Formats: sequence, C-alpha cells, structure tokens
Amino acid sequence: MNNEIISYRNMCDREAGAHLRRDMNFRLGLNYSVVLMSVSANSPYEDQIVDDGETLIYEGHDEPKTQSCPIPKLVDQPRSLPSGKLTQNGRFFEAAKSAADSDQAPERVRVYEKLKKGMWSYNGIFHLMDAWFEQDENRQVVKFKLVAVEDESDFSLPAKTNAPHRRIIPTQIKIEVMNRDKGKCVQCGSEDELHFDHILPYSKGGTSMKAENVQLLCARHNLQKSDRII
Repeated sequence: MNNEIISYRNMCDREAGAHLRRDMNFRLGLNYSVVLMSVSANSPYEDQIVDDGETLIYEGHDEPKTQSCPIPKLVDQPRSLPSGKLTQNGRFFEAAKSAADSDQAPERVRVYEKLKKGMWSYNGIFHLMDAWFEQDENRQVVKFKLVAVEDESDFSLPAKTNAPHRRIIPTQIKIEVMNRDKGKCVQCGSEDELHFDHILPYSKGGTSMKAENVQLLCARHNLQKSDRII
C-alpha cells in the first residue's frame, strides 16, 4: 500500500527475501524492478522529486570503490563492466530508452524511500520513462525519469502505457508529520503498521504539499477510512 512506513527487514521480506544491498535492482520481481531512494542531505546520490511530487529524477550508481578506482565520484558512472555485461545502470538505461523511443510498455518500478536509519516509506509504483547522461562537476552521471502511477499493482497483468499519474508526499512533509504525530496512529496510538494518510483524500482535491492535510494512521484505521473524509 502506498505511503506505508516499513522497516528495512520487512522491506527485504516483501521483496522475496532479497537483502536489497544494492539501491538499484532490475527485475528483482518477475516483471517489475525495485529502487531505493533518498533526498536527504547526506545521501550519496542526487535524487530529486519534481513536478509537484509526480516525477522522480533518480541518479545512477557509481563505480565500486576498488584499488584501481579509489575515488568513484571522479569516475563516469558505468553502463557496463569490462566483460561487456550491463551494470544495473545499463539494464535500467536500456529499459528506459525502450520506453522513451518506442511504444513498448514501460518498466514498472517499486520505489522505497529512506526516511532515517532503519525506517523506509513505500512510495508505490512508478513507470521508468526515460534516461540520459548529465555532466556534473567531475564526471558523467546517469539520470532516470520515473513517473508515479496508479492502478499498476497487479503484476500478473501487462504494464499500462496510459496509467493515470499520481503525486507522492514530499519527504519533508513526511518527517514533519512523523514528528508532530509522535510516530503513532492518531486514532488509536498504535506504533505498528503505520501509513501516511491524506485527511482530505487526493482524489477529492486534498494536497500532499501541506503537513496539515497528512496524518499517521495504523493499517486498520487507514483501511477503514479508505477514501472517505473523516
């Protein structure tokens, strides 16, 4: 469920027991991929949420630190290994360009966002729509465009090329709500299975951009509320 707060262990269990040591996991699931993102100041990569929460610009990953590559931040992000095998950057890049340059259905990507150590938020399903290289201060980095979509959680069905877009709750709003609600469901005080909930649902004109319209609910109260206004 979108906006769910989840531990690292539970996140790994959900994704078929994978350790998710890599932040980019192409086709970890049968017909979807997984990425882990962060927009915190100390994040090693420059992920960005743009278009009022509709689009994620995700930065690719560096060359591993080795004796021959002691400072990965000075080296172009790799699309392939010396053997010719594609890196995670390369696999995501090819899928993104296939979607951007043809009528092929986009890759579906589950996106988890790190809020703090051990605490993650499930940002839902995104479509991988495009990829390109950008020159930063020292080297070329890969950028990926992912768009948040609705109605794409049934992976037994083919991906839709025209899935409706949605908006995610900005990170700073999530942190503000977590602190204000003291990490507990506002209905019952539970600290387990929490979700970020729109008080006035987005489908009814509510906003994700103000903490006043977001609250913490446990799974039970979130399910009871659904799209009703309470």
